[in-house]
Amino acid sequence: MSAREFRSLYERLRNQAAPPAVDGRCGALRHLTPERVAAAAAEVRTGDTVSLAAPIETVRGPDDPEPAVHRMTGPSASELGSDALHFATDRFAMNVHGDADSHLDALCHVVFGGELYGGVPARTVTADGARRLSVDVLENGIVGRGVLLDVPRLRGVPWLEPGDSVTSDDLTAAEAAQGVRVGPGDLLFVRVGHRLRRTELGPWDSAGARAGLHPTAVDFLAERHVAALGGDGNNDTAPAVVDDVAFPVHVLAIHAMGVHLMDYLRFEDLVPVCARTGRWSFLCVVAPLRLTGATGSPVNPIAVL
Repeated sequence: MSAREFRSLYERLRNQAAPPAVDGRCGALRHLTPERVAAAAAEVRTGDTVSLAAPIETVRGPDDPEPAVHRMTGPSASELGSDALHFATDRFAMNVHGDADSHLDALCHVVFGGELYGGVPARTVTADGARRLSVDVLENGIVGRGVLLDVPRLRGVPWLEPGDSVTSDDLTAAEAAQGVRVGPGDLLFVRVGHRLRRTELGPWDSAGARAGLHPTAVDFLAERHVAALGGDGNNDTAPAVVDDVAFPVHVLAIHAMGVHLMDYLRFEDLVPVCARTGRWSFLCVVAPLRLTGATGSPVNPIAVL
């Protein structure tokens, strides 16, 4: 895709997008109305719950050179040997936007053309945090109808190889094959099999090679009025398919349309449940941490079937 073609797509999607805030719902979350949240509750049939997150990594790897640090801060050895009351305590530190851990990108995460989403000045992101569009916008979480589209299942393979891209036609075909349709306000989850490949073959430098969406597939999100997007990879293909734009899907979804992204999720526990029941939609609860001024958060979306 040429830089000119990308710019044309970007401008078109940006012109279709809403202002930064409408009735307190920021960006594409305007599609997730209270009525649609209430309707999503009807997706619950069995009450089963499934996590869509991967365990946080604490071991350095080719795709995770700065893994999370987990340190026990108590109790001490002497305290463990006593009969008195003590508490086990610990501390975590992590790089939120890495290539291994499940996380959510806030709308202040992408700076493009000197601006954030909706023309918000880039200077609102400071050394002390983001003053606009931070993860604070999601203080009440995202709750709605989740839909999982399994592209490797559609193609008859366990996973897509690094460098492969998911198109709008793939998403439409996956809907038809799975008997589901993505609608306004839905939380769309697209499986490329990244997690399964990583489990079976071991981690690799996914910053340089990974499966993801083709930029033109973002048109699907716009046409269906999707409220949020999550993938088991980075959502962007690598190597990038656009000249001079390394993360075109991030730019289009977050910056042009105001769609919150969730990267590096894990669908391997959900897929067999959906396949067994023949249901690829569910109530989904996404609750990022309340990190003031943060550009993202670790996330553990829960599917309720």
